[in-house]
Amino acid sequence: MTTAQNKWRRLRGYRLLADVIRGVKFKDGEEVKLDQLQETA
Repeated sequence: MTTAQNKWRRLRGYRLLADVIRGVKFKDGEEVKLDQLQETA
């Protein structure tokens, strides 16, 4: 167990995982709002 722990990586942005699971879109690490999606279309 100790050996495995030494190889674990810390997740950056772990606070955003719930948003990713809900299907929130991100671009370059920033959340893309609905109005921004419509402008690019």
